[in-house]
Amino acid sequence: MRISVIGCGYLGAVHAACMAELGHDVIGIDIDEHKIAQLAAGRAPFFEPGLPEVLERGMASGRLRFTTDISEASGSAVHFVAVGTPQIPGSDAADLRYVDASFSALLEHLSDGDLVVGKSTVPVGTAARLAELVENTGASLAWNPEFLREGFAVGDTLTPDRLVYGVRAGDDAAVAALDEVYAAAIAAGTPRLVTDYATAELVKVAANAFLATKISFINAMAEVAEATGADVTQLADAIGHDARIGRRFLNAGVGFGGGCLPKDIRGFMARADELGVGESLSFLRDVDAINLRRRERVVQLAIEELGGDVEGKRIAVLGLAFKPDSDDVRDSPALDIAARLRGLGALVSVTDPEAIETSRRVHPELNYVGSAEEAAADADAVLLLTEWRQFRELDPEAFGAGVGSRVIIDGRNVLDATRWRAAGWTYRGLGRP
Repeated sequence: MRISVIGCGYLGAVHAACMAELGHDVIGIDIDEHKIAQLAAGRAPFFEPGLPEVLERGMASGRLRFTTDISEASGSAVHFVAVGTPQIPGSDAADLRYVDASFSALLEHLSDGDLVVGKSTVPVGTAARLAELVENTGASLAWNPEFLREGFAVGDTLTPDRLVYGVRAGDDAAVAALDEVYAAAIAAGTPRLVTDYATAELVKVAANAFLATKISFINAMAEVAEATGADVTQLADAIGHDARIGRRFLNAGVGFGGGCLPKDIRGFMARADELGVGESLSFLRDVDAINLRRRERVVQLAIEELGGDVEGKRIAVLGLAFKPDSDDVRDSPALDIAARLRGLGALVSVTDPEAIETSRRVHPELNYVGSAEEAAADADAVLLLTEWRQFRELDPEAFGAGVGSRVIIDGRNVLDATRWRAAGWTYRGLGRP
C-alpha cells in the first residue's frame, strides 16, 4: 500500500520506518526541516534500539522517503496522523493544536476512498469531531491507538500484542484497509479488536492509567515498608505470584516518567472533569501525587546520608533518562532529582549512556560527564536513578576505589544490597530495610 505518516517525532518516525519494513511504500511528513533532513539521511533523531537499521533498510529499498511538503501525501491510500499531544502549560489537559493543524493541512490532499488513521493519544471525543471534517472530503476516519514501549518500539510496531481499530459502525472498508496495513501481524495471530471511536480513544489512556496505578501502588507500599521495617521487594515478589496481580510493574523506586504516563493520566482526569465524571478518576490524583513524592524521598535520603545538608557535597547521579534504552528525559524522575539536589547547593555530576545531550538542553547547569567512574570521582554519595545495564553491573569494590565516601542510594532497587554492603558501602534502597 502507499501510506503517508504525518508527524515524524518518536511515534511517527518509528511507524513510518516499520511500515516500510513491512513492504509498504511510505512517505513521512513533518514541518521540522532539521528532523526531516536527519531522517532523509537515514539517521534517527533520537535514540531507539533497532530504529537506525530499519531506517537504513527502508531508505535503501526506496520504499521510505521523508519530506516537509504535505502535498506529497496525495495519492496515498492510508494517512496516519502521529503528532504529539503534550500537556498544556498550566493545565492538566492535552494540547491538541498539532493534531488539529495536521488534519487541517491534510484535508485538501485527500481523495474519495482515502482512510485517515489517528494514532495520537487524544481526549475521548476527538475522533468523532474530526471525522466530520474528514468525511466531507469523501475520505473516512479510523482511530488506531499505539502501544509502544520506548526501547522496544520497533518490535512493538512490527509484532504488536494487539490491534485496536476505532471506526464508524459498518465501515467495513476502513477495517479492510487496516487489515491490509497490518496483514503480517494478523497472519501471525495478533488479536484484533474493532470498536467505536470512543472506546479506541479510551484504550490507550485506560492502559496507561492502570499501569501508573500499579506502579504508584507498590511505591505506596514502599512508604509503608520503610515505616515498618518490611522489604518491599519481597512483598512485591509475594503478591506478584498471585495470577490476578502479576509481578510486572511492581518495582518500587523513584517512580514513572516519560512522555506518556504522566501527561496521559493528567489529560484523562481533565477530560473526565469536562464530561462531568471527574469523581470516577479522582484516585488518579493520588496516583500522580505518590509518584511525585518518590522523587522527594530520594532527595531526603541523600540529605540524611550526608549529615542533614547537601550544600557543597559532591553527589554522583547515574542515569538521566526516564528509563533505560532511551534518551527521553521528559518528566524524568532522575533528571528532576539531580536538578533538585543542584538547587540545594550540591555539586552534582551526572552521566547517562544516551541522554546527556537531551538533558543538557533542559538543565545546562548540571556537570555532565562520560562515565559512572568519572561522575563518582571523590563523590560523597552516589545515586543510581536509571537502571541501565552498565550501572546494574558495576563492581562495588572496583567502583568504590574512586569515591570519596561509599554511600549509594539505589533509586531503582536493582542492586544486590548484601554484595554492596560487604564491599563497605552504606546502601539505601526505597522501601528496603
